[in-house]
Amino acid sequence: MTRLDDALLDAAGAPAAASGGDVLGADPVPGGVRFGVWAPRATAVEVVIEGGPAQAYPLRAGASGYHSAMVPRVGAGARYRFRLDGAHAYPDPLSRFQPDGPHGPSLVVDPGAFAWSDDRWRGIALPGQVLYELHVGTFTAEGTFDAAIRELPALRDLGVTVLELMPVAEFPGRFNWGYDGVALFAPYHGYGDPEALKRFVDAAHRVGLGVILDVVYNHFGPDGCFLREFSADYFTDRYENAWGEAINFDGARAAPVRELVVRNAEYWIREFHLDGLRLDATQAIHDASRPHVIAELAAAARRAALPRPIVLVAENEPQDARALASADDGGYGLDAMWNDDYHHAARVALTGRRDGYFHDYGGSAQEFVSAARHGFLYQGQHYAWQGKARGTPALGLPPWSFVVFTQNHDQVANTLAGERIHRLASPARLRALTALTLLAPQTPMLFMGEEFAAAQPFPFFADHSERLRAPVREGRRGFLRQFAHYATAGAQASVPDPGAEAAFRAAKLDFAQRETNAHVYALYRDLLRLRREDPVIAAQARGGFAGAVLGARAFVLRWFDRAAGDRLLAVNLGDDLDLAVAPEPLLAPPRDARWRPAWSSDEPRYGGPGALAPCGGGRWRLAAESATLLAAAPRS
Repeated sequence: MTRLDDALLDAAGAPAAASGGDVLGADPVPGGVRFGVWAPRATAVEVVIEGGPAQAYPLRAGASGYHSAMVPRVGAGARYRFRLDGAHAYPDPLSRFQPDGPHGPSLVVDPGAFAWSDDRWRGIALPGQVLYELHVGTFTAEGTFDAAIRELPALRDLGVTVLELMPVAEFPGRFNWGYDGVALFAPYHGYGDPEALKRFVDAAHRVGLGVILDVVYNHFGPDGCFLREFSADYFTDRYENAWGEAINFDGARAAPVRELVVRNAEYWIREFHLDGLRLDATQAIHDASRPHVIAELAAAARRAALPRPIVLVAENEPQDARALASADDGGYGLDAMWNDDYHHAARVALTGRRDGYFHDYGGSAQEFVSAARHGFLYQGQHYAWQGKARGTPALGLPPWSFVVFTQNHDQVANTLAGERIHRLASPARLRALTALTLLAPQTPMLFMGEEFAAAQPFPFFADHSERLRAPVREGRRGFLRQFAHYATAGAQASVPDPGAEAAFRAAKLDFAQRETNAHVYALYRDLLRLRREDPVIAAQARGGFAGAVLGARAFVLRWFDRAAGDRLLAVNLGDDLDLAVAPEPLLAPPRDARWRPAWSSDEPRYGGPGALAPCGGGRWRLAAESATLLAAAPRS
């Protein structure tokens, strides 16, 4: 083992703000690589270059626990770790790549080596987008970034506009949902190296698709996270966290911790040309200081993208709309939030079951009218399931601020064996509710394979060490016990083992089912074409919008547009409804116009029995479990 004379090392001192210089991680510079790490508990820090006779180079201590140096005659491709006080060596907390997994050495990556071809890409804004959530490992048989590229044209042709990747940060094991990430800056080595992710984003932009990334800033995974070895200040016991130790964003010595996640948000946007982020479980990102760390990282990510606009989406279980307010108004400045209320009402309407966290939803017509008009159903009312108020006021937000869906990774997996909704619901009722989801003014999101009724389940899976496998398996069973049926002995015995490779393999999509289930694929394709090409639907209610309940399971939504003519969506999730008397003004067509059927979920090409016009002869008849879009046409 050799050491480099201190005279060859460049003193660095403490880093600037998160948007400042390259003083953390490993950055190739002319003549070598500049290394830096925050390790306040260490007196001496060395970078150990591996891949031959190990060479250790001392880093010079700066202020506030930072250590850095420029090491000559080292470049991209070198493997390294940081050794603390002459004892153990650990991967870089800001490693760009872990080729052997989180327990192996870090790899020096040249961030400027990739030749981008997306110079004409102008970024994305939220209005008009259709999101598509996918898990890289199960999206294709190969489970890689490169393999996923071949499906991009088909997604574009379907009508998807933005891909939302489930987390890709390095995690332990052979398979994982991604929420056990431990190396925030390193794409999971099983999906491909950093250039593979860049090829994927570049190819997506080339066909006209945006890409946003799910990031996890509320906890770190339980295996392979070495941050505590560098500083215990990364974590805090002041807050509870369902997934592990809470991260210290507001305690003593929290500034470098905040810098880690702010840098990470910038990093994905700048180095990978991503079009935004989806922030996981923001209710567990605890910060009593101002500005909130979410507001700080959101502003930093937008600066990193300039001049491109990006989209920032939150998951927030209590649906606190503060995240969508501007920083000047005390919010976080995000663009949108997942609307779990919509999903829960839809699940109850489709299955009739209200146990577990579906307790406070009825799947009623009123819920869908309220969701279409106002976004969240709970904006401060009492929520019996949790015994407290749910949500905050959100009435003034534009409809595209609410992301609506009938499936996502969590909600599919939170069934006994990861069953997709088409296996639990009436096909006709699901067609009708899919029409609502894809035509309503909110921002729709599909979960991969939904568009062709994929036969594959999507259970929870995570390849942990034997020490963690049993607790994870029992934790999954315990979570599902909130549902009465899943708490039975037979059901508990049927819950897939998250650590079994079979659970992961079973979730891999088969795109041949686009042809097998061509009627389902046609439904999604036609609805997304309507959403894109119909000038009134595409405007997302900018001209005015209203809704009315016609029965316990039937309702109408009306878009107002003087130039192109109004649109009326009639949805009936129940039995045949005959309105011999219809004292509802939304049913009346505009002056000198009539309602013309424009689309129906009952068309045979979607698997329906045949479409009937819902109005005529002076009365309204809504077929059972159907949706019909009507357009105002001049009376002739």
